[in-house]
Amino acid sequence: MEFQKNIICIGAGYVGGTTMAVIAAKCPHCRVTAVDVDADRIALWNSGNLPIYEPGLDDVIRKARGKNLFFSTDIDGAIRGADIIFVSVSTPTKSFGEGEGMAADLQYWEKTARRIGESACGDTIVVEKSTFPVRTAFAMERILSTMNSGNRFQVLSNPEFLAEGSAVRDLEEPDRVLIGSHDGPEAVAARDELVALYENWVPREKIITSNIWSAELSKLAANAFLAQRVSSINAISVFCEKTEADVTEVARAVGMDNRIGSKFLNASLGFGGSCFKKDVLSLVYLCRCYGLHEVAEYWNWVVRMNEYQKNRFVQTMLGAMFNTLAGKKVALFGFAFKADTGDTRETPAADVARSLLAEHAEITITDPKAIENARRDLAGLPVTFTPDPYEAASGSDAVAVVTDWSLYKTLDYEKIFQSMNKPSFVFDGRNILDHSRLFEIGFNVFPIGKVSLVHF
Repeated sequence: MEFQKNIICIGAGYVGGTTMAVIAAKCPHCRVTAVDVDADRIALWNSGNLPIYEPGLDDVIRKARGKNLFFSTDIDGAIRGADIIFVSVSTPTKSFGEGEGMAADLQYWEKTARRIGESACGDTIVVEKSTFPVRTAFAMERILSTMNSGNRFQVLSNPEFLAEGSAVRDLEEPDRVLIGSHDGPEAVAARDELVALYENWVPREKIITSNIWSAELSKLAANAFLAQRVSSINAISVFCEKTEADVTEVARAVGMDNRIGSKFLNASLGFGGSCFKKDVLSLVYLCRCYGLHEVAEYWNWVVRMNEYQKNRFVQTMLGAMFNTLAGKKVALFGFAFKADTGDTRETPAADVARSLLAEHAEITITDPKAIENARRDLAGLPVTFTPDPYEAASGSDAVAVVTDWSLYKTLDYEKIFQSMNKPSFVFDGRNILDHSRLFEIGFNVFPIGKVSLVHF
């Protein structure tokens, strides 16, 4: 079959692999290839055991793979034949040098830019898909223009707005698609080409265009606003516990204001994932670089509040269980940073686990999708793992719900209570359980932002 367009994505991670799968499914006239240096990852994309868990992704890939969707390690060959190149490489927080702990580490991005410049054969559209600091496109343009004088490159910004657990739906029915470009005629023509690609399934009114710097900043700003909402309701949850208010009732009242809305107002032990903390800290660093210290401090408190909430969760456990956790068994229900994903990057569960171990507690972790990632994240630590929540709870002193899997709402807690040491504790870090029912069974129940229910 002769394809009208050859589209590739450098970086076959969560964003790159999922995005290319949906584009291939929606654009059968295009050849779509995700490439990566990690041969093991590519092998998994080509197998029946995908490297990530995402609802609906298996079906999308099964229908397109081998027809117009391909996964490969031949990066240079893919670049040579590409009309449009999406760049979706990792931009983790720097762990060294200037900006350590805050700035985005752009070494993989620069290596990718240089590789495109060396291998491209013809005029090419390069699309920033990863989350980059503002004005990264300018640096990419300079690298590409100096490395390959025979070709012309147009750099666009097309940030992803995916939520893990609903990424396929977010791509198939997006709230918006944002494309940033320069204003020159060649840049606008490249932008219109990308707009036309998305128009294969996205209504035109949902495809918005902007200048390239606004598009780059919009992704950081969106994640900062979402993280801010989580930290805001968590700050209110602390006050609720001191005043006997109920944070769920407060959030409902606040969320019914149509100027605010109800999303991201669920009090919890804190946000996690690969984006929120990284992107807020990147924004903090950029603000400091521009001398905007008050703005930087404002956003930095979003992260500090999140760390406080995680620490407070463990301190609540310590205080409730008679000020010692040494030798006590705690079952952690969940390890993924949220339900419907196996992703454990920046998961609050990891911080909770390490803090409990520091108190000499014995911990068992259960999770329906993240056990292997949990083993890797906590390698070398004295932790027990099991996929069975009943086994995890048996003989324990406390159950701590740290991931909001629906599974944990439907467990037989009478059976769990009978298997546990007494007194038995439940610490609901996601406020997903029926606390009154747990109390009736005999548990001492400690939710987030609500009055604790205790038998002593």
